[in-house]
Amino acid sequence: MALGFYITAKGFTQERYDTTLVQLEEAGAGAPEGRISHIALETDGEIQVFDVWESREAFEAFGVTLLPILAVAGVEINEPVVARVHNEIKG
Repeated sequence: MALGFYITAKGFTQERYDTTLVQLEEAGAGAPEGRISHIALETDGEIQVFDVWESREAFEAFGVTLLPILAVAGVEINEPVVARVHNEIKG
C-alpha cells in the first residue's frame, strides 16, 4: 500500500532545496529505492515536499541519508502528514 508524505520545514529555501538535491545525488540517494513520486512545492520562498512511497520503511530508510544533510543546512523538518494513497490519476 503506497503512502503519501506531505513535508513542511522551517528554513527550506529554494537554494537549500537545490543544494540538498546535489548532495543526495553525491550520496547515491538521488533516486531512492521505494520512492514512487516526488513533488517540490514553493510558497513565499519556502519549499514543501509531497512524496509518494511504497512503504513507511522505505521512507524512513531514505531519512537516514536525508536528515543529516538537512540538519547541516539548518533546515528543521516538521512531522510529516502521512496518508494512504487511495487513487492516483496521471495526465
